[in-house]
Amino acid sequence: MTDPIVKFRFLSQPSDVNFGGKVHGGAVMKWIDQTAYTCAVNWSSQYCVTVYVGGIRFINPIHIGDIVEVQARIIYTGRSSMHIAVDIKAINPMTKVETKTTHCVIVFAAVDADGKTVPVPAWVPQTEEEQKLQAYALKLSELRKEINEATSSWF
Repeated sequence: MTDPIVKFRFLSQPSDVNFGGKVHGGAVMKWIDQTAYTCAVNWSSQYCVTVYVGGIRFINPIHIGDIVEVQARIIYTGRSSMHIAVDIKAINPMTKVETKTTHCVIVFAAVDADGKTVPVPAWVPQTEEEQKLQAYALKLSELRKEINEATSSWF
C-alpha cells in the first residue's frame, strides 16, 4: 500500500521574506499546496485538483534560514476525495529547536483526463491517533456543509 504521509524538508530562503523579515504567508501556502498535492497523487496514482483549503492556521513565524518541514498526511478518503492534514514546523539549524508554525486541512479530488472524478483507494485508520484524525476530517466536512448552506445565497 502507498504511504499516506509525505514530508518535504528544505531551508527557507531570503526570497521567501515578507516586509516583517519572516517567511511570507503566500510562500507557506504554496508549500502546503505542493506537499498536499504530492501526497494526493502518491495516494491515488491520479492527477488531482484542489477542492478546498480550510482554516490555515499560522501559529508561529518561520525565520529565514530555518529548516522547514512540511508534512502532509491522508486523514480521510471519500469516493474520489482525499482530506489531507498539513503541518509545518520550523527547525533552527543551530539549536535544533523545533517549532510548529502552521496547520491546515486541504481536500483534493482525483480526476481523469476529462476532468471527471475517479475513485481513490480507501484509507483505513489503523491507530487511535488515525481514528481521531479521521473524526476531525469528518467534523470539518460537516462544518463546511453548514457554511456552504449559510452562504449559498452570497454566490
